[in-house]
Formats: sequence, structure tokens, C-alpha cells
Amino acid sequence: MTSNSYELTLLPRVSEVPRDEWDALVGEDDSPFVEWTWLDALETSQCVGRGTGWAPCHVTLRDDSGQLVAAAPTYLKSNSEGEFVFDYAWAEVAERMGQPYYPKLVVAVPFTPATGMRVLTRPGASRASIVAAVAQALRSIAPQISASSVHTLFPTEEQTQQFISAGYVERYGIQFQWRNRGYATMEDFLRDLPSKKRTQLRREMRQPERDGVRIETLAPEHYTPEAVREMFLLYQSTVEKFHWGRQYLNLEFFEKIASDFRHRLSWVVARDARGSLAAGSDGRGEILAGAFNVKKGKRLYGRYWGTKTDLPFLHFNVCYYHGIRQCIDEGLEVFEPGAGGEHKRVRGFEPTLTHSAHWIAHDHLRRIVAAHLVRECEAVKHYVASDV
Repeated sequence: MTSNSYELTLLPRVSEVPRDEWDALVGEDDSPFVEWTWLDALETSQCVGRGTGWAPCHVTLRDDSGQLVAAAPTYLKSNSEGEFVFDYAWAEVAERMGQPYYPKLVVAVPFTPATGMRVLTRPGASRASIVAAVAQALRSIAPQISASSVHTLFPTEEQTQQFISAGYVERYGIQFQWRNRGYATMEDFLRDLPSKKRTQLRREMRQPERDGVRIETLAPEHYTPEAVREMFLLYQSTVEKFHWGRQYLNLEFFEKIASDFRHRLSWVVARDARGSLAAGSDGRGEILAGAFNVKKGKRLYGRYWGTKTDLPFLHFNVCYYHGIRQCIDEGLEVFEPGAGGEHKRVRGFEPTLTHSAHWIAHDHLRRIVAAHLVRECEAVKHYVASDV
């Protein structure tokens, strides 16, 4: 379809856009998860696509010369899994009204609750007008493909406002994120905490040494096939521990990311240092636990975690304290350890607003959801502002 002077197309695979052309729209400080390699790995490993509930239909905008002006990772969803912006209640209300809620259009990165640009734009282009054009086009496209609604998940605040101007309603979420206040050492960070919290964190951070555990970030040469398989099995073990767990990713995805996205990876492993260092397939000690972290620009992102053993405070050290120390050592500004977790607040992570923007075609359902979101957003803002 044509939007103003642009040609808008929906593509079933990100690979239909050359990698360099897509990535030219991604800023140096923008989320790594909107880069071509990450999105393509999800598709080629079949973590998204047929039978997953995520059917790629990526939006691209080209000008009269054929140059790519904008792109947005977009999916036709047949369920609400793997989104981290929960709309199951909206689907239930729609069902009671006799209105189909699925399929729906979702502009997002699958299984990844990390904020970033959702409409990627060519440098120097009029970002506001292009985002507005895409937002309006998605509203027009949805009825044509029998989609009930359009949902943009974890956009930046700027892009959220641009979607709101196009008739979408805003929703707030909460994540706990760590911010570097110019700390030179871990002690600088700890001194910023109240005495009780400082004492608690010091006690927890000493525990791995007492248990004979060494925690480290994998060096590039240590992303071996054996290490990749260990990390996948750790991820899989966490999924299997919880009745609500879902295994969205497979070993092929881990292998492809370790091969093609290694420059962005910052995987953390906890090793058994009590026995011979020859233990383990790489001779560096058996891997007991790990966290799948990604780094770009001044941000560190925590994704998946798993462990073979239940040692005290191991989760906090692998997933939080090691990342904080890395941010301080490397001068990183923000550590986003993932969704959820009130317990992160005690450990120096601050409640932070996240955003999403929603448009629902059905008038009555749209009014119900909009009224609910006004109340919900006020409650979320109040919580973030509170000093609990």
C-alpha cells in the first residue's frame, strides 16, 4: 500500500531486507534486539513463525527512489504469549462481547521486554512524521488482514507519544533497572544504600566465595559449542521448574546467536572452583549457573538464567551483583535485568516506567480498555513515585 509518498510493504521474513540496509536504521545507542541478526535468528531457528503464534509481517517503508526509510518488527499474533504486556483480560472481555480478539498485530521483539525504538527510521529523516505514517498505516492494515487491534510493546517514551497522537492509548508497566550514578567502585554504590540494605548486600555478595564458586563473564573465545549447550540447558531448566514456564527458544537459536551475535553477548557463568580447575569441558571449572546477558552502547541487558544447584544467593550474584560490578568497571550507565521482580528494589534497582501503545478496532471494547488504562496508569505512576 502507499502512504503519502512512501510505499509500505509487509514482509514475511526479515531476511527479505538486506542486513546492512535494515541495520542502517538502528542507532548506535538503540536496543540490540531490533538488529537484523537477532530478529533473523528467531526466524531461522523457527522460534517464531508457523505454529508459534508469532507470524512475521514486518513493516517497511520505501521512498520514491526505493530507499528504505523505515522498518518495524511486526507480527500477526494468534495468542498473547511471550509479550510481557499482559492483555489476557482484554481478550476475555472481547470473547464475552462475541468479538474475536485474535489475530492481532504486534509491533515488538518476541520474548524480549526491553525498551527501544519500534519504528526504525533512516538517519536524517523526519522521525515524527514517519512514525505517525506507520502508526496510521497499521490502523488501516489491521481490518484488511482481520486483525482486531494493533499493539506496540516497549517503545521509547518518544515513540509512545507519537503513537498516542495517531489515536492509540498508552499503557504503563514497571521494570526494575539499575543506574550508574558515576560510581568508581562497588563500594561507592554500596555507600549510596541505606545501612540495612548495604549490610544485606555485602553478606549476599560474600556467599559465592564461601561456597567455592567463581563468577565470570565469558570471554569471546569461550563461546564454544559446549558452553553454548550448557547455557541452553540452564535456560531450559528454568523453564521446566515453573508451571507457567514456556520454552520459546531452542538450541539452534542459542547456537546462531553465539556465532553471529557474539560481539553483543556478555554471558555470565558461575563455576565450581572447589575441585580441580581441569573439571569442565573447557578446563576452567564446571559451569553451575549462568545468565544470558547482552551489551550494547552504555546498557547491559539481562535475559535468561538457570542453575544446576540451589546455593544461597547464587541467583542474585549471577543475575544482579555481577552485572552491577560490570557496569561500574566498564562505565555502563544502565542495567536492565529483565521483567518483574520486586526483590530487585532491595538490591539497588529502581522502579522504572515502561510503555506500550494500543489501538482496538471495536469501538465499545476500545472505550472499555481506554477507561481501564487511565486508572491503571495512575496506580503505576503512584507506585513508581513511592519510596517503598
